[in-house]
Amino acid sequence: MDELHHMSGADALRAFRSRQLSPVELTEAVIARAERTEPVVNALCHRFFDEALRQAKRAERRYAGQDGPPRPLEGLPTVVKEDEPVTGHPWTQGSLRYRDVVAGHTSVFVRRLLDAGVIVHARSTASEFASAAFTHSALWGITRNPWNPEFSPGGSSGGSGAALAAGSTVLATGSDTAGSIRVPASFSGVVGFKPPHGRVPVDPPYHLDTYVHSGVLARTVADVALMQNVVAGPHPGDVGSLRPRHVLPDPAELGRDLRGMRIALSEDLGDWAVDPEVRRNTRAFGERLRAAGARVEEVGLPVPRAQVLRAAAIHFHHGFGAAVAADGRKPGAPLTPYAQAFARWAAEGAAGAGVLDGFAIESDLYRPVGELLERFDALVCPTAATRGLVAGEDYLDHGPEVDGERLGHYLESLLALPFNIMNRCPVLAVTSGVADNGVPTGVQIVGRPFDDTTPFRVGAAVEQRPHWPEVGA
Repeated sequence: MDELHHMSGADALRAFRSRQLSPVELTEAVIARAERTEPVVNALCHRFFDEALRQAKRAERRYAGQDGPPRPLEGLPTVVKEDEPVTGHPWTQGSLRYRDVVAGHTSVFVRRLLDAGVIVHARSTASEFASAAFTHSALWGITRNPWNPEFSPGGSSGGSGAALAAGSTVLATGSDTAGSIRVPASFSGVVGFKPPHGRVPVDPPYHLDTYVHSGVLARTVADVALMQNVVAGPHPGDVGSLRPRHVLPDPAELGRDLRGMRIALSEDLGDWAVDPEVRRNTRAFGERLRAAGARVEEVGLPVPRAQVLRAAAIHFHHGFGAAVAADGRKPGAPLTPYAQAFARWAAEGAAGAGVLDGFAIESDLYRPVGELLERFDALVCPTAATRGLVAGEDYLDHGPEVDGERLGHYLESLLALPFNIMNRCPVLAVTSGVADNGVPTGVQIVGRPFDDTTPFRVGAAVEQRPHWPEVGA
Protein backbone atom coordinates (compact mmCIF):
# COMPACT_ATOMS: atom_id res chain seq x y z
CA MET A 1 0.00 0.00 0.00
CA ASP A 2 3.01 2.33 0.43
CA GLU A 3 3.39 2.31 -3.38
CA LEU A 4 -0.32 2.61 -4.14
CA HIS A 5 0.17 6.09 -5.57
CA HIS A 6 2.34 4.64 -8.35
CA MET A 7 -0.10 1.87 -9.29
CA SER A 8 -0.91 1.73 -12.98
CA GLY A 9 -4.40 2.51 -14.15
CA ALA A 10 -4.81 -0.94 -15.72
CA ASP A 11 -3.83 -2.63 -12.45
CA ALA A 12 -6.14 -0.36 -10.49
CA LEU A 13 -9.11 -1.15 -12.74
CA ARG A 14 -8.53 -4.88 -12.23
CA ALA A 15 -8.32 -4.37 -8.48
CA PHE A 16 -11.51 -2.27 -8.52
CA ARG A 17 -13.42 -4.95 -10.41
CA SER A 18 -12.27 -7.72 -8.07
CA ARG A 19 -13.12 -5.51 -5.06
CA GLN A 20 -9.53 -5.80 -3.79
CA LEU A 21 -9.16 -2.03 -3.94
CA SER A 22 -11.57 0.85 -3.70
CA PRO A 23 -11.41 4.02 -5.83
CA VAL A 24 -11.59 5.87 -2.52
CA GLU A 25 -8.40 4.21 -1.28
CA LEU A 26 -6.56 5.00 -4.49
CA THR A 27 -7.75 8.61 -4.55
CA GLU A 28 -6.76 9.09 -0.91
CA ALA A 29 -3.29 7.67 -1.65
CA VAL A 30 -2.78 9.96 -4.64
CA ILE A 31 -3.94 13.02 -2.68
CA ALA A 32 -1.66 12.15 0.23
CA ARG A 33 1.23 11.76 -2.18
CA ALA A 34 0.46 15.13 -3.78
CA GLU A 35 0.49 16.81 -0.40
CA ARG A 36 3.96 15.35 0.27
CA THR A 37 5.50 16.08 -3.12
CA GLU A 38 3.94 19.37 -4.20
CA PRO A 39 6.13 21.60 -1.99
CA VAL A 40 9.06 20.39 -4.11
CA VAL A 41 7.53 19.58 -7.50
CA ASN A 42 4.79 22.24 -7.88
CA ALA A 43 2.95 20.39 -10.66
CA LEU A 44 -0.65 21.09 -9.62
CA CYS A 45 -2.12 24.56 -10.02
CA HIS A 46 -5.73 23.87 -8.98
CA ARG A 47 -6.87 21.15 -6.57
CA PHE A 48 -10.33 19.62 -6.17
CA PHE A 49 -9.55 17.03 -3.51
CA ASP A 50 -12.87 17.12 -1.61
CA GLU A 51 -14.90 16.79 -4.80
CA ALA A 52 -12.58 14.03 -6.00
CA LEU A 53 -13.26 12.00 -2.87
CA ARG A 54 -16.99 12.42 -3.38
CA GLN A 55 -16.61 11.19 -6.95
CA ALA A 56 -14.50 8.27 -5.74
CA LYS A 57 -17.31 7.19 -3.42
CA ARG A 58 -19.73 7.27 -6.35
CA ALA A 59 -17.29 5.17 -8.38
CA GLU A 60 -17.06 2.74 -5.47
CA ARG A 61 -20.83 2.29 -5.61
CA ARG A 62 -20.68 1.49 -9.31
CA TYR A 63 -18.17 -1.28 -8.68
CA ALA A 64 -20.52 -2.57 -5.99
CA GLY A 65 -23.31 -2.87 -8.56
CA GLN A 66 -25.10 0.34 -7.63
CA ASP A 67 -25.77 3.50 -9.69
CA GLY A 68 -25.07 1.75 -12.99
CA PRO A 69 -22.11 -0.25 -14.29
CA PRO A 70 -18.55 1.09 -14.06
CA ARG A 71 -17.35 2.99 -17.11
CA PRO A 72 -14.04 2.31 -18.94
CA LEU A 73 -11.86 4.52 -16.70
CA GLU A 74 -14.13 4.60 -13.68
CA GLY A 75 -12.45 5.93 -10.54
CA LEU A 76 -8.97 6.74 -11.90
CA PRO A 77 -7.47 10.00 -10.56
CA THR A 78 -6.50 12.21 -13.51
CA VAL A 79 -4.89 15.61 -13.87
CA VAL A 80 -5.99 17.81 -16.77
CA LYS A 81 -3.51 20.27 -18.24
CA GLU A 82 -4.59 23.82 -17.49
CA ASP A 83 -4.88 24.87 -21.13
CA GLU A 84 -7.94 22.62 -21.59
CA PRO A 85 -11.28 24.22 -20.65
CA VAL A 86 -13.47 22.43 -18.11
CA THR A 87 -16.79 24.01 -17.16
CA GLY A 88 -16.53 25.79 -13.81
CA HIS A 89 -12.75 25.36 -13.54
CA PRO A 90 -10.27 28.22 -13.74
CA TRP A 91 -8.92 28.55 -17.28
CA THR A 92 -5.78 30.56 -16.75
CA GLN A 93 -3.57 29.09 -19.50
CA GLY A 94 -0.63 29.85 -17.21
CA SER A 95 -1.04 33.58 -17.73
CA LEU A 96 -1.51 36.43 -15.30
CA ARG A 97 -3.81 37.96 -17.89
CA TYR A 98 -6.33 35.16 -17.41
CA ARG A 99 -5.93 34.43 -13.72
CA ASP A 100 -9.63 35.20 -13.05
CA VAL A 101 -11.14 33.45 -16.09
CA VAL A 102 -13.47 30.51 -15.45
CA ALA A 103 -14.30 28.19 -18.34
CA GLY A 104 -17.87 28.14 -19.56
CA HIS A 105 -17.52 24.92 -21.53
CA THR A 106 -15.63 21.64 -21.52
CA SER A 107 -13.48 20.60 -24.48
CA VAL A 108 -14.56 17.54 -26.44
CA PHE A 109 -11.29 15.85 -25.49
CA VAL A 110 -11.82 16.24 -21.74
CA ARG A 111 -15.55 15.51 -21.97
CA ARG A 112 -14.75 12.05 -23.32
CA LEU A 113 -12.49 11.34 -20.36
CA LEU A 114 -15.11 12.59 -17.88
CA ASP A 115 -17.78 10.47 -19.56
CA ALA A 116 -15.44 7.47 -19.19
CA GLY A 117 -15.37 7.97 -15.41
CA VAL A 118 -12.06 9.63 -14.62
CA ILE A 119 -11.79 11.72 -11.46
CA VAL A 120 -10.18 15.10 -12.06
CA HIS A 121 -8.61 15.79 -8.68
CA ALA A 122 -6.31 18.57 -9.96
CA ARG A 123 -5.21 20.65 -12.92
CA SER A 124 -1.58 20.46 -14.01
CA THR A 125 0.74 23.38 -14.68
CA ALA A 126 1.95 24.46 -18.12
CA SER A 127 4.05 27.22 -19.56
CA GLU A 128 2.18 30.42 -20.46
CA PHE A 129 -0.08 29.71 -23.46
CA ALA A 130 1.75 26.35 -23.76
CA SER A 131 4.44 28.28 -25.61
CA ALA A 132 7.61 26.69 -24.20
CA ALA A 133 9.26 23.30 -23.74
CA PHE A 134 9.75 23.97 -20.03
CA THR A 135 7.20 24.66 -17.31
CA HIS A 136 7.26 27.80 -15.22
CA SER A 137 5.17 30.93 -15.25
CA ALA A 138 4.68 34.20 -13.45
CA LEU A 139 1.34 32.84 -12.26
CA TRP A 140 2.39 29.46 -10.85
CA GLY A 141 6.13 29.62 -10.35
CA ILE A 142 8.55 26.84 -11.28
CA THR A 143 7.50 23.22 -11.82
CA ARG A 144 10.41 20.92 -11.03
CA ASN A 145 11.45 17.47 -12.15
CA PRO A 146 10.83 14.83 -9.44
CA TRP A 147 13.97 12.97 -10.54
CA ASN A 148 16.19 16.02 -10.03
CA PRO A 149 14.50 19.27 -8.92
CA GLU A 150 17.31 21.35 -10.42
CA PHE A 151 15.85 20.49 -13.81
CA SER A 152 12.52 21.06 -15.54
CA PRO A 153 10.17 18.17 -16.31
CA GLY A 154 9.91 19.66 -19.80
CA GLY A 155 6.94 21.42 -21.28
CA SER A 156 4.56 22.59 -22.05
CA SER A 157 2.71 19.66 -20.41
CA GLY A 158 5.35 19.58 -17.69
CA GLY A 159 2.93 19.52 -14.78
CA SER A 160 1.34 16.37 -16.18
CA GLY A 161 4.69 14.61 -16.61
CA ALA A 162 5.95 15.68 -13.18
CA ALA A 163 2.72 14.64 -11.44
CA LEU A 164 2.90 11.18 -12.99
CA ALA A 165 6.53 10.68 -12.00
CA ALA A 166 5.89 11.99 -8.49
CA GLY A 167 2.87 9.73 -7.99
CA SER A 168 0.36 12.54 -7.51
CA THR A 169 -1.89 11.25 -10.29
CA VAL A 170 -2.59 8.03 -12.17
CA LEU A 171 -3.43 9.51 -15.59
CA ALA A 172 -2.80 12.89 -17.22
CA THR A 173 -3.64 14.93 -20.30
CA GLY A 174 -1.46 17.08 -22.49
CA SER A 175 -1.33 18.95 -25.75
CA ASP A 176 1.44 18.78 -28.33
CA THR A 177 2.30 21.52 -30.84
CA ALA A 178 6.10 21.23 -30.82
CA GLY A 179 6.70 18.22 -28.57
CA SER A 180 4.70 19.33 -25.54
CA ILE A 181 3.56 15.79 -24.68
CA ARG A 182 6.66 13.89 -25.74
CA VAL A 183 9.31 16.16 -24.17
CA PRO A 184 7.77 15.92 -20.65
CA ALA A 185 7.35 12.18 -21.19
CA SER A 186 11.08 11.97 -21.91
CA PHE A 187 12.36 14.14 -19.07
CA SER A 188 9.84 12.72 -16.56
CA GLY A 189 10.38 9.05 -17.40
CA VAL A 190 6.77 8.39 -18.41
CA VAL A 191 4.86 7.54 -21.60
CA GLY A 192 3.16 10.02 -23.92
CA PHE A 193 1.40 9.74 -27.26
CA LYS A 194 1.10 12.29 -30.03
CA PRO A 195 -1.69 10.85 -32.16
CA PRO A 196 -1.84 11.48 -35.89
CA HIS A 197 -3.58 14.72 -36.66
CA GLY A 198 -7.34 14.19 -36.67
CA ARG A 199 -7.36 11.08 -34.50
CA VAL A 200 -8.41 13.05 -31.41
CA PRO A 201 -10.79 15.99 -31.88
CA VAL A 202 -9.48 19.45 -31.01
CA ASP A 203 -11.68 22.43 -30.22
CA PRO A 204 -11.90 25.33 -32.71
CA PRO A 205 -10.00 27.18 -33.98
CA TYR A 206 -6.92 25.02 -33.41
CA HIS A 207 -8.58 21.90 -34.83
CA LEU A 208 -7.51 23.28 -38.24
CA ASP A 209 -3.86 23.72 -37.16
CA THR A 210 -2.15 20.49 -38.21
CA TYR A 211 0.69 20.97 -35.68
CA VAL A 212 -1.79 20.85 -32.77
CA HIS A 213 -2.68 17.59 -31.04
CA SER A 214 -4.57 16.78 -27.85
CA GLY A 215 -3.20 13.67 -26.22
CA VAL A 216 -2.50 11.67 -23.10
CA LEU A 217 0.31 10.69 -20.74
CA ALA A 218 0.61 7.90 -18.19
CA ARG A 219 3.25 5.76 -16.55
CA THR A 220 2.72 2.69 -18.78
CA VAL A 221 2.06 1.95 -22.43
CA ALA A 222 -1.11 0.07 -21.45
CA ASP A 223 -2.51 3.07 -19.58
CA VAL A 224 -1.86 5.37 -22.53
CA ALA A 225 -3.67 2.89 -24.79
CA LEU A 226 -6.64 2.77 -22.39
CA MET A 227 -6.94 6.56 -22.49
CA GLN A 228 -6.34 6.83 -26.23
CA ASN A 229 -9.20 4.43 -26.93
CA VAL A 230 -11.49 6.72 -24.95
CA VAL A 231 -10.51 10.03 -26.55
CA ALA A 232 -10.11 8.92 -30.18
CA GLY A 233 -12.89 9.14 -32.73
CA PRO A 234 -14.72 11.60 -34.98
CA HIS A 235 -16.71 14.56 -33.70
CA PRO A 236 -19.07 16.83 -35.63
CA GLY A 237 -17.30 19.93 -34.31
CA ASP A 238 -13.98 18.96 -35.89
CA VAL A 239 -14.12 18.56 -39.66
CA GLY A 240 -10.65 17.03 -39.64
CA SER A 241 -11.46 14.28 -37.15
CA LEU A 242 -10.96 10.86 -38.66
CA ARG A 243 -13.47 8.16 -39.48
CA PRO A 244 -13.79 5.38 -38.61
CA ARG A 245 -12.80 5.41 -34.96
CA HIS A 246 -9.48 3.64 -34.46
CA VAL A 247 -9.27 1.19 -31.55
CA LEU A 248 -5.90 0.09 -30.20
CA PRO A 249 -5.51 -3.52 -29.10
CA ASP A 250 -4.82 -4.23 -25.45
CA PRO A 251 -1.01 -4.00 -25.15
CA ALA A 252 -1.11 -7.02 -22.83
CA GLU A 253 -2.31 -9.05 -25.81
CA LEU A 254 0.44 -7.84 -28.14
CA GLY A 255 3.16 -9.89 -26.47
CA ARG A 256 6.86 -9.08 -26.38
CA ASP A 257 7.83 -10.71 -29.68
CA LEU A 258 8.85 -8.34 -32.48
CA ARG A 259 10.10 -11.01 -34.89
CA GLY A 260 9.56 -10.00 -38.48
CA MET A 261 9.41 -6.30 -37.68
CA ARG A 262 11.92 -3.93 -39.31
CA ILE A 263 12.82 -0.84 -37.29
CA ALA A 264 15.03 2.05 -38.38
CA LEU A 265 17.17 3.65 -35.68
CA SER A 266 18.56 7.17 -35.97
CA GLU A 267 20.55 8.76 -33.17
CA ASP A 268 20.45 12.30 -34.55
CA LEU A 269 18.09 12.62 -37.56
CA GLY A 270 21.11 13.52 -39.62
CA ASP A 271 22.64 16.67 -38.17
CA TRP A 272 21.14 17.36 -34.73
CA ALA A 273 23.62 17.77 -31.87
CA VAL A 274 22.84 14.98 -29.39
CA ASP A 275 24.32 14.42 -25.93
CA PRO A 276 26.51 11.29 -25.74
CA GLU A 277 24.37 9.84 -22.93
CA VAL A 278 21.22 10.30 -25.00
CA ARG A 279 22.96 8.51 -27.88
CA ARG A 280 24.08 5.71 -25.58
CA ASN A 281 20.59 5.18 -24.19
CA THR A 282 19.10 5.28 -27.69
CA ARG A 283 21.51 2.55 -28.80
CA ALA A 284 20.63 0.55 -25.69
CA PHE A 285 16.95 0.85 -26.61
CA GLY A 286 17.85 -0.52 -30.03
CA GLU A 287 19.47 -3.53 -28.36
CA ARG A 288 16.29 -4.17 -26.42
CA LEU A 289 14.39 -4.14 -29.71
CA ARG A 290 16.83 -6.67 -31.16
CA ALA A 291 16.45 -8.86 -28.08
CA ALA A 292 12.69 -8.84 -28.73
CA GLY A 293 13.33 -10.15 -32.24
CA ALA A 294 13.15 -6.99 -34.34
CA ARG A 295 15.53 -6.33 -37.21
CA VAL A 296 17.03 -2.98 -36.25
CA GLU A 297 19.09 -1.00 -38.73
CA GLU A 298 20.90 2.23 -37.92
CA VAL A 299 20.11 4.71 -40.67
CA GLY A 300 21.38 8.05 -41.88
CA LEU A 301 18.29 10.20 -42.13
CA PRO A 302 18.48 13.77 -43.45
CA VAL A 303 16.06 15.88 -41.41
CA PRO A 304 18.11 19.10 -41.25
CA ARG A 305 17.43 21.05 -38.07
CA ALA A 306 17.81 24.43 -39.83
CA GLN A 307 15.03 23.47 -42.22
CA VAL A 308 12.87 22.16 -39.37
CA LEU A 309 13.22 25.43 -37.45
CA ARG A 310 12.55 27.47 -40.59
CA ALA A 311 9.36 25.54 -41.37
CA ALA A 312 8.20 25.74 -37.76
CA ALA A 313 8.87 29.48 -37.53
CA ILE A 314 6.85 30.14 -40.69
CA HIS A 315 3.99 28.01 -39.41
CA PHE A 316 3.91 29.58 -35.96
CA HIS A 317 4.34 33.12 -37.29
CA HIS A 318 1.17 32.78 -39.33
CA GLY A 319 -0.86 31.18 -36.52
CA PHE A 320 -0.05 30.40 -32.90
CA GLY A 321 2.88 32.83 -32.66
CA ALA A 322 0.81 35.63 -34.15
CA ALA A 323 -1.92 34.96 -31.57
CA VAL A 324 0.60 35.20 -28.72
CA ALA A 325 2.02 38.42 -30.16
CA ALA A 326 -1.48 39.91 -30.49
CA ASP A 327 -2.27 38.99 -26.89
CA GLY A 328 0.90 40.73 -25.78
CA ARG A 329 -0.20 43.97 -27.40
CA LYS A 330 -3.47 44.09 -25.48
CA PRO A 331 -3.75 46.03 -22.21
CA GLY A 332 -3.10 43.97 -19.12
CA ALA A 333 -0.35 42.15 -17.30
CA PRO A 334 2.82 41.65 -19.39
CA LEU A 335 3.48 38.26 -20.89
CA THR A 336 6.36 36.18 -19.61
CA PRO A 337 9.65 36.97 -21.36
CA TYR A 338 9.71 33.52 -22.97
CA ALA A 339 6.22 33.92 -24.46
CA GLN A 340 7.23 37.26 -25.95
CA ALA A 341 10.46 35.69 -27.21
CA PHE A 342 8.52 32.86 -28.84
CA ALA A 343 6.46 35.31 -30.88
CA ARG A 344 9.59 37.26 -31.87
CA TRP A 345 11.46 34.10 -32.83
CA ALA A 346 8.60 33.00 -35.10
CA ALA A 347 8.41 36.42 -36.77
CA GLU A 348 12.17 36.66 -37.30
CA GLY A 349 12.49 33.03 -38.39
CA ALA A 350 9.73 33.43 -40.96
CA ALA A 351 11.63 36.37 -42.51
CA GLY A 352 8.83 37.40 -44.84
CA ALA A 353 8.02 33.87 -46.01
CA GLY A 354 4.43 32.95 -46.78
CA VAL A 355 2.41 29.91 -45.83
CA LEU A 356 3.15 28.17 -49.13
CA ASP A 357 6.89 28.59 -48.56
CA GLY A 358 6.47 26.72 -45.30
CA PHE A 359 4.45 23.98 -46.98
CA ALA A 360 7.25 23.49 -49.52
CA ILE A 361 9.85 23.04 -46.79
CA GLU A 362 7.58 20.67 -44.85
CA SER A 363 7.09 18.53 -47.95
CA ASP A 364 10.84 18.30 -48.52
CA LEU A 365 11.38 17.33 -44.89
CA TYR A 366 8.87 14.50 -44.99
CA ARG A 367 9.96 12.85 -48.23
CA PRO A 368 13.04 10.98 -46.87
CA VAL A 369 11.06 9.89 -43.81
CA GLY A 370 8.16 8.73 -45.99
CA GLU A 371 10.53 6.77 -48.19
CA LEU A 372 12.16 5.23 -45.11
CA LEU A 373 8.78 4.15 -43.72
CA GLU A 374 8.08 2.32 -46.98
CA ARG A 375 10.95 -0.01 -46.04
CA PHE A 376 10.61 -0.05 -42.25
CA ASP A 377 7.67 -0.57 -39.93
CA ALA A 378 8.76 2.21 -37.57
CA LEU A 379 11.48 4.75 -36.88
CA VAL A 380 13.11 5.19 -33.46
CA CYS A 381 15.03 8.33 -32.53
CA PRO A 382 15.66 10.43 -29.39
CA THR A 383 12.90 12.70 -28.13
CA ALA A 384 15.24 15.38 -26.81
CA ALA A 385 18.93 15.83 -27.51
CA THR A 386 19.87 17.13 -24.08
CA ARG A 387 19.99 15.57 -20.62
CA GLY A 388 17.58 18.20 -19.38
CA LEU A 389 16.58 21.86 -19.36
CA VAL A 390 17.39 23.83 -16.21
CA ALA A 391 14.36 24.60 -14.03
CA GLY A 392 13.34 28.25 -14.21
CA GLU A 393 15.65 29.10 -17.13
CA ASP A 394 13.97 31.10 -19.93
CA TYR A 395 16.58 30.36 -22.63
CA LEU A 396 15.91 33.79 -24.14
CA ASP A 397 19.08 34.25 -26.17
CA HIS A 398 20.61 30.79 -26.31
CA GLY A 399 19.86 27.12 -26.07
CA PRO A 400 21.50 24.49 -23.87
CA GLU A 401 24.98 23.20 -24.54
CA VAL A 402 24.79 19.79 -26.20
CA ASP A 403 27.86 17.65 -26.92
CA GLY A 404 30.11 20.69 -26.80
CA GLU A 405 27.89 22.86 -29.01
CA ARG A 406 26.03 25.86 -27.63
CA LEU A 407 22.71 25.80 -29.44
CA GLY A 408 21.25 29.03 -30.74
CA HIS A 409 17.74 28.15 -29.57
CA TYR A 410 16.46 25.46 -27.19
CA LEU A 411 14.11 24.19 -29.93
CA GLU A 412 17.25 22.85 -31.61
CA SER A 413 17.44 20.31 -28.78
CA LEU A 414 13.95 18.90 -29.45
CA LEU A 415 13.87 16.07 -31.95
CA ALA A 416 10.15 15.93 -31.23
CA LEU A 417 9.47 19.04 -33.34
CA PRO A 418 9.91 17.42 -36.78
CA PHE A 419 6.96 15.14 -36.10
CA ASN A 420 4.59 18.04 -35.57
CA ILE A 421 5.55 18.91 -39.12
CA MET A 422 5.10 15.25 -40.16
CA ASN A 423 1.88 15.35 -38.20
CA ARG A 424 0.05 12.36 -39.69
CA CYS A 425 2.65 10.07 -38.15
CA PRO A 426 1.68 8.64 -34.74
CA VAL A 427 4.49 8.96 -32.20
CA LEU A 428 4.78 7.11 -28.89
CA ALA A 429 7.36 8.56 -26.48
CA VAL A 430 8.88 6.10 -24.00
CA THR A 431 11.86 6.01 -21.65
CA SER A 432 15.26 4.92 -22.94
CA GLY A 433 17.26 5.25 -19.73
CA VAL A 434 18.52 7.74 -17.16
CA ALA A 435 21.37 10.24 -17.55
CA ASP A 436 24.11 10.72 -14.97
CA ASN A 437 22.29 13.77 -13.54
CA GLY A 438 19.33 11.55 -12.66
CA VAL A 439 17.06 12.93 -15.41
CA PRO A 440 15.45 10.30 -17.66
CA THR A 441 16.06 10.20 -21.39
CA GLY A 442 13.56 9.05 -23.97
CA VAL A 443 12.97 7.87 -27.51
CA GLN A 444 10.17 8.35 -29.99
CA ILE A 445 8.62 5.41 -31.81
CA VAL A 446 7.35 6.89 -35.06
CA GLY A 447 4.82 4.93 -37.09
CA ARG A 448 3.67 5.22 -40.67
CA PRO A 449 0.91 7.78 -41.21
CA PHE A 450 -2.22 6.72 -39.31
CA ASP A 451 -0.70 3.37 -38.19
CA ASP A 452 -1.22 3.90 -34.47
CA THR A 453 -0.93 0.23 -33.50
CA THR A 454 2.70 -0.37 -34.47
CA PRO A 455 4.25 2.18 -32.07
CA PHE A 456 2.22 0.67 -29.23
CA ARG A 457 3.27 -2.84 -30.20
CA VAL A 458 6.93 -1.79 -30.18
CA GLY A 459 6.65 0.19 -26.94
CA ALA A 460 4.84 -2.58 -25.09
CA ALA A 461 7.37 -5.22 -26.19
CA VAL A 462 10.37 -3.52 -24.59
CA GLU A 463 8.76 -1.53 -21.79
CA GLN A 464 10.77 -1.28 -18.58
CA ARG A 465 9.14 0.27 -15.55
CA PRO A 466 11.53 2.45 -13.55
CA HIS A 467 11.95 2.70 -9.81
CA TRP A 468 10.12 5.95 -9.20
CA PRO A 469 11.82 8.88 -7.44
CA GLU A 470 11.23 9.39 -3.74
CA VAL A 471 10.94 13.17 -3.85
CA GLY A 472 9.02 14.57 -0.90
CA ALA A 473 8.86 11.19 0.86
